[in-house]
Amino acid sequence: MRKNSMLLLLPIILFLASCSTSNDISGNGQIDYDQTKKMVVDILKTDDGKKAIQDVMTSEAMKEKLVMDQKVVADTIQTTLTSDKAIDFWKKAFSDPAFAQGVAKNMKNENKALLKELMNDPQYRTMMVQVFKEPEIQKQMTDALKTKEYRDYLQDVITETINSPLYKAKIQELLLKAAEEESKK
Repeated sequence: MRKNSMLLLLPIILFLASCSTSNDISGNGQIDYDQTKKMVVDILKTDDGKKAIQDVMTSEAMKEKLVMDQKVVADTIQTTLTSDKAIDFWKKAFSDPAFAQGVAKNMKNENKALLKELMNDPQYRTMMVQVFKEPEIQKQMTDALKTKEYRDYLQDVITETINSPLYKAKIQELLLKAAEEESKK
C-alpha cells in the first residue's frame, strides 16, 4: 500500500503546483517552466522521490515493458546486418588489416571449437571426402605436394624425426623386439 501512495505522491504534487495561483503564473496564465523544473528535480532528489522511482522500476509491469523481446532484437540485428549499408560497412571494415586481425584473434577459439566439432560430424566428414575426391582438388593438392618447397619441408621434418631421441628409442625397441622374435624361431 505504501508503494502505491508513493507513486501517487509525485503526480499529486505536480498537479497542486500547476493549480497554484501564486507568483509562478505570468501575465498570460502560463506556469514558469524553470520554477516547475526546479520543483520536480528537487522532489526527485529527496529520499521519497528516489524510493518512488525505484519502486516503479522494480515493479513487474515495468520490468515486462523494459525487457526486450528476443525476437524483436534478433529481427532487428538480422535486418541491420543484411542491409545494403551494412554490407558496404563490413566490406570497408574488413579491408582494414587491423580490424580484420582483431576480429580473427577474437574468433580464433570459437573457430577452432567449431572445426573440432565438425570433424566429429559424419555428414561434414563425408562432404570433405567428396571434396577431396574431386579431380580438380586432387590435381591442386598433387601439384602442391610436388613443389620444391614442400619437398624441402618434408625432408626437414623427416630429419628432425630421425634425430629425435624418442624416435631413436622406439626404433631401438622395435629392433630388439624383432631380434627376440627371430631368436625364438
